[in-house]
Amino acid sequence: MNRSQHPLQAILEQRIAIIDGAMGTTIRTYGMKEADIRGDRFRDAQKDLLNNGDLFSLTQPEMIGDIHRRFLEAGADIIETNTFGATSIAQSEFFVDDPREHGGKKDPAFYQKIIEDASLRDLAWEINEQSARQCREWSDRIANATGRPRFVAGAIGPLTVSLSNSPDADDPGFRVVTFDQVKQVYAEQTRALIAGGSDLLLVETIFDSLNAKAALVAIQEVFEEDGKTLPVMVSAAVGRGGETMISAQTIEALWNAVRHVKPLSIGLNCSLGPDLMYPFLEELAAKADTAVSAYPNAGLPNPLSPTGFDLEPADMARYLGEFADGGLINIAGGCCGNTPEHIAAIAKALEGKAPRSLRREALVESEG
Repeated sequence: MNRSQHPLQAILEQRIAIIDGAMGTTIRTYGMKEADIRGDRFRDAQKDLLNNGDLFSLTQPEMIGDIHRRFLEAGADIIETNTFGATSIAQSEFFVDDPREHGGKKDPAFYQKIIEDASLRDLAWEINEQSARQCREWSDRIANATGRPRFVAGAIGPLTVSLSNSPDADDPGFRVVTFDQVKQVYAEQTRALIAGGSDLLLVETIFDSLNAKAALVAIQEVFEEDGKTLPVMVSAAVGRGGETMISAQTIEALWNAVRHVKPLSIGLNCSLGPDLMYPFLEELAAKADTAVSAYPNAGLPNPLSPTGFDLEPADMARYLGEFADGGLINIAGGCCGNTPEHIAAIAKALEGKAPRSLRREALVESEG
């Protein structure tokens, strides 16, 4: 992949690019109810759907478009598709009975049926394609109005199942899904995001590095089979020790595991608040030979806060400004708890601040 040919690469060398905030948090501010997400189409669904935020792209497209518009007008250069859980595996949580409630279990045989379910596969494709088209429409509209390019990142989330760990303490070798099953649903998601007009692919909130590897293998295979290549961004969630959650892989190990795909960027998102994220981001910035991104949560969860998280826009602006002053970032934004107002404050705080130097990348490539 020749990243230098992509227009975003040139921007990253000149200034810190802004990525948008939290879709779920911002949806919350619209006061949506169960009936709103169901609409007519999913009126008879047997399970509650309100936590299936990706479905709003189909049932409340005007609201999703309005959120994209607000993030773009706040200064976002990159907006993410509303597809964090838009795979047949993740969607099955909302549309298929849990076999464990009837004495059964979730295992590869169960998930094979999920993957082969045409209705779930078609639903996942539709969510991905339509969400990408919604992002594309608003990205182009704001870009044309402002004369400043904007980019659509096809968001690929971590799934609701793990390849690294067993859910059964008495059978540590057991896995509910196989690598090939996970790879298949990620390949389907990748193709739909590309069909919808995504500029980039973002494998994000990695807490299971083997799941992420399946996603990256799927992406590379789609590129090879379909003859179309997009830049790939990679972003992990870390715990207090700097490990990638379930898989407990260190930041350096994660970077070494994904650097072969030559991502446009590597970074950290979600997980800890920005203050606790700083040392781990500092370590990543010292190791990586590509652009570095950071879009942390707005502090720690707080159910009494309007956004569900502690930090206000001014707080996030201050912390992300410190990231920039430390020479750590090329892309900045916010994850859970970050509204368009947070992104506007971050964008203003980072305006004129120098991006992390990419000269190290050039040196590594020349040495190679």
